[in-house]
Amino acid sequence: MKTLGRTDLPAEQQEALKKAIRWEWFTIGYTIVTITLIAFVVSGSQAMRTAWIEDMLSLVPQISFLIALLLIRRPPTLKHPYGLHRAMGIGHLVAGVALLVIGGDLALESILSLVQQEHPTIGTVTLFGHTIWLGWLMVGVMSVIIIGPFFYGHAKAKLAPKLHNKVLYADADMAKADWTTNVASIVGVLGVGLGIWWLDGAAALFISLGITWDGFKNCKSAILDLMDQRALTHDDKAPHPLLGAIVHELEALPWVRSAAVRLRDMGQVFHVEAFVVPRRHKVSTEQIEAAREAIVTMDWKVQDAVVVVVPTLPEEAVHDIAKTA
Repeated sequence: MKTLGRTDLPAEQQEALKKAIRWEWFTIGYTIVTITLIAFVVSGSQAMRTAWIEDMLSLVPQISFLIALLLIRRPPTLKHPYGLHRAMGIGHLVAGVALLVIGGDLALESILSLVQQEHPTIGTVTLFGHTIWLGWLMVGVMSVIIIGPFFYGHAKAKLAPKLHNKVLYADADMAKADWTTNVASIVGVLGVGLGIWWLDGAAALFISLGITWDGFKNCKSAILDLMDQRALTHDDKAPHPLLGAIVHELEALPWVRSAAVRLRDMGQVFHVEAFVVPRRHKVSTEQIEAAREAIVTMDWKVQDAVVVVVPTLPEEAVHDIAKTA
């Protein structure tokens, strides 16, 4: 009998995880550099300050991912019989709440500045003996730092499906959309330079609404998973195909008349509860264990599985493969 609560990964997923960890550490280093650069030029632009805060917030998903990895590797115990896989979901929720709360606060601040018609000012700076408008340095910095997120965002987006990791996917999604923040901040700064004072506040509002939306999406996804909704794909766009595959695998067994399954997303792996209606009244423990082994070996994401023999299938379990589409 295979140990319940498996924490091992196949070779492909191990390699993907190593790459993901490297990208996360690279992203943290890159983000710290961008935060430092923006700090030198932020000045009185609200759009720049909002973009600066967004960069700080973008560290939360990466840190949550790395901390959760330390916990999910621990095997199940009597105190935690399902292991600590939920740590990944908790990390997802923490990142979502941070984005939602601070993004909402920044949005309100941007709205108030527009309503009160606050006119931002961007001064000058002496550089190599020449006095230049600080706005040009802002534009230059934001134009340069946009390069990194484009590359590591797409790299993480390719790794997230392999690991079925929603924290990594959310991080990648935010990185790929980071260019909008940079463009908005540039527009805001140039607006101040052209005398269009409200463009800076509007750009700040646009950036903060983006942060809030990212927070809302991540909070919703994390909360629903922690509430044990039916397992979905890594991007939450559809029921996970493993639902139908498990039902098909069980119903292919000669002693099974019909089957249904409840699939619980534990953060990066699944817990399966399978229900089977046998063709005969007598079912051996060997048959049940063989069915459980068949489920566990179907996909690396199956952390553990329980097979229950029942007279009728429960309505809340998936037994119609067509409904998983």
